[in-house]
Amino acid sequence: MMDDMAAIFREELRDLLESLERGLLDLEAAPQDMALVNQVFRDLHTVKGSGAMFGFAELAGFIHSFETLFDKIRSGAAVVTSDIIHLSLEARDQIPGLVEGVPDPEGRRQAILEALEAQISAGVPVAFPAPAAVQDVSRLTFGLRGDAFAMGARPDIILDEFRALGATGITCDTSGVPPLDSLVPGACHLVWHLDLPAAVTDAQIEEVFIFADADWSLRRGDPPPTAAAEALALEPAATIVRETTAAPPAAAPRAGVESAAGAAAPQGGGATIRVPAERLDALMDSVGELVILEARLTELARESRDAALMATAEQITRLAARLRDSTMTMRMVPMRSLVARFRRLVLGLSDTLGKPISFNVLGEDTELDKTVIEKLADPIVHILRNSLDHGLETPEERLAAGKPAEGRVELSAEHAGAEVLIRIRDDGRGMNPDKLRTKAVAAGLIAPDAVLTEAQCFALIFEPGFSTAAAVTEISGRGVGMDVVRRTIDGLRGAISIESRLGEGTTVTLRLPLTLAIIDGLLIEVAGERYILPMAAVQEIVELPASKLVPNRAGDFLEIRGRFVPFLRLRQLFACDGQPEPDQNVVIVTLGDTRVGVVVDRIIGTNQTVIKQMSKLHANVRAVSGATILGDGTVALILDVMHLLALGQTLPDPSARAREVAA
Repeated sequence: MMDDMAAIFREELRDLLESLERGLLDLEAAPQDMALVNQVFRDLHTVKGSGAMFGFAELAGFIHSFETLFDKIRSGAAVVTSDIIHLSLEARDQIPGLVEGVPDPEGRRQAILEALEAQISAGVPVAFPAPAAVQDVSRLTFGLRGDAFAMGARPDIILDEFRALGATGITCDTSGVPPLDSLVPGACHLVWHLDLPAAVTDAQIEEVFIFADADWSLRRGDPPPTAAAEALALEPAATIVRETTAAPPAAAPRAGVESAAGAAAPQGGGATIRVPAERLDALMDSVGELVILEARLTELARESRDAALMATAEQITRLAARLRDSTMTMRMVPMRSLVARFRRLVLGLSDTLGKPISFNVLGEDTELDKTVIEKLADPIVHILRNSLDHGLETPEERLAAGKPAEGRVELSAEHAGAEVLIRIRDDGRGMNPDKLRTKAVAAGLIAPDAVLTEAQCFALIFEPGFSTAAAVTEISGRGVGMDVVRRTIDGLRGAISIESRLGEGTTVTLRLPLTLAIIDGLLIEVAGERYILPMAAVQEIVELPASKLVPNRAGDFLEIRGRFVPFLRLRQLFACDGQPEPDQNVVIVTLGDTRVGVVVDRIIGTNQTVIKQMSKLHANVRAVSGATILGDGTVALILDVMHLLALGQTLPDPSARAREVAA
């Protein structure tokens, strides 16, 4: 049982460490923010108390010293400095090793604590405003449920945490302790009463009970009656009651403590449950199979024309859609889970490179599929590293160019239909397309007479081994490893593009699908074979003009609302036999400002597409990004829109030819 509880502690510890790291990084920008100091102190206090409860004595000892330092900061005995933040982040990094029992032969942990003590001792009192005198208090009453002591509960740690929140008037009510012959071993028959500052929130109280199975109630407003008369038998009109965990349906009442929370607590008030990621993956696989079977059932119902079967198929379709949406929502993870890593990177490189950097993050709550998030961290880290090192100038160069000495980097995320756009912007020196082209020619990547657009010049940095850095270092110029970034983004069925202006900065944009599991697809037919185009990329469908029906090449252009749009004939690209259909359609697919038409024989309709990965034997088939199983059991290939767009861009623009003739 204790092993299970320790596993729960490890799960909760991840959230606490994330909050601690975020608080320390925020303190770097706002060292006099007492709310942040208190947050860091509470996180440390919770980790220490919970660690001691679950037997992590070494962890509790380490955190105790760490916590003491921040307690001195809270009292205004020392100033928060950049050195303290850096050392605190190093101390935070030691906590997982303490939990897992990783040895520290070099004594780094003790050295960190000694360095923190030295910084605090040498500090200057912080000019924090004196807190206003507390006028109002709230009365809190709590008792520990069930076999609390047998499960390792430590009321003294809980009371210490409340003291850290400013608790006073702590009393213990022993009226519920039964006679010795009926005492339940391991159970807690005591109830505690205490006064808390009115500013303490319910959320802060819940944090104290995060690892405790407890009943608690909070009285706001008028002074409470005597402690003995108030042992959780509260007057409903004057109380706000919460229960940290739901009581078992058949639980017997405990002697001396009767919970008022059952009736008064709001139902379903934001309860959460942790589920291993493997179970979510298995659930998603099952939902995918259900979607395939639902499509098969719908096909059979349509063929049979049986009214009852068709009605059942419609109900199954609605149910499968709700289940699919719910499962996909459960897999969504906010970008916030990655932000701390990026902020640590910027903080460290700012010191290493000697460049003051302002790093802003927008859209932290933007959500993506957990699989996308897991694979996205390294590409963004690489882009940020190159942006900080090669993109931003030194403070001297920036001042000479009329810019502020502090460089600016912004990471933003936003939803755009069925995609997520992630942009990394800097206000650095920008990239010179002519310099990139010259480097590419020297490296033998392009021919000397090759004609490239500005966008194509910027795309050269994604070629393997391409770099504009004068020397190869651990942190080098744009392009080192950027080919790996592109491969990763391509593997996520995403796209990457670059915009840059000399002297103004560079913006790298990542376009990523919300999920890699199930997408809406457009089912098309070419020469009797069916294919899928992702609906997120489909802009419109137009009829192929009669003048373009007879092909003289695989690609051509259409004029749509005053703009030339290249189009590709899939029959020619796939070397299909037979004659094309007399009435063909052009599906316009788009990515950003790039549009390409795809000529198909027939539009069949939309389709819930469960993506199946191709085998390793098909890894080099660039025109196809995956496959799916249709309702009739046949397989349809999912076309790679990025590959189609790349092919379309290779076609000569007739408007450019017209301008050349006019010139």
